Amino acid sequence: MNKAMLPGLALALVLPMLSLADDVGAQERPLLETVGVSQIEVEPDLADVTVEVVIKAEQATDAKQQADKAVAAFIGRLQQAGVSKDKISSANLNLQPQYVYPERGGDAKLSGYRASRSVTLEVPIEQLNPVLDNALQEGINSVRQISLKSSQEKTMRLQARAAAISDAKHKAEALATGFGAKLDGIWSIRYFDQTPMPVLSVSRKAMMDSAENQSYQYGKVTFSDRVEVSYKLKD
Repeated sequence: MNKAMLPGLALALVLPMLSLADDVGAQERPLLETVGVSQIEVEPDLADVTVEVVIKAEQATDAKQQADKAVAAFIGRLQQAGVSKDKISSANLNLQPQYVYPERGGDAKLSGYRASRSVTLEVPIEQLNPVLDNALQEGINSVRQISLKSSQEKTMRLQARAAAISDAKHKAEALATGFGAKLDGIWSIRYFDQTPMPVLSVSRKAMMDSAENQSYQYGKVTFSDRVEVSYKLKD
């Protein structure tokens, strides 16, 4: 056997033995396992909005020009309303030919072109309705997504994490006391970070209605967290 291979072989044999020893130790030592969870709800104060203009025309140049014109006019309105340029991004043009297929077979015929462009921006929640109104007035005819969020996201995440840790501690202490046992430190920790964000779906009709009744109900942003902790128990 090559002597250069011996250290690597020895390490390969030792690692499984250490792992097995850890497993045996966990089985022999009395443990108390808890799951700490938390959920904090806050009012959203920001919204990420993605809107889209879709144009159909007989000529590709006409479809492109109309789509570009609608996007340029909408961005102009946003800047006039005080939306910072670095909060706005517009996608490149997507241009596709459209065909008509005869019912009785035969070759498809070109019927025109479909052009689309999207605009994504971040706005304060109180500006969401005016933004949708301006989009509609400038020919933007589709809302792809609205994601609600909080400007205090970092702080809320830390609070949710601290609350989950506290929940795990309190559960462990209560369980140990209830069974007449005492905690003897932590054996292991498993952490799960999870923070879903609400997403609104808005139709063209809802866009048009918003100018009349301001009826959107935004709900809340939920920050949740989870941690699994195994405590050692005194023998």
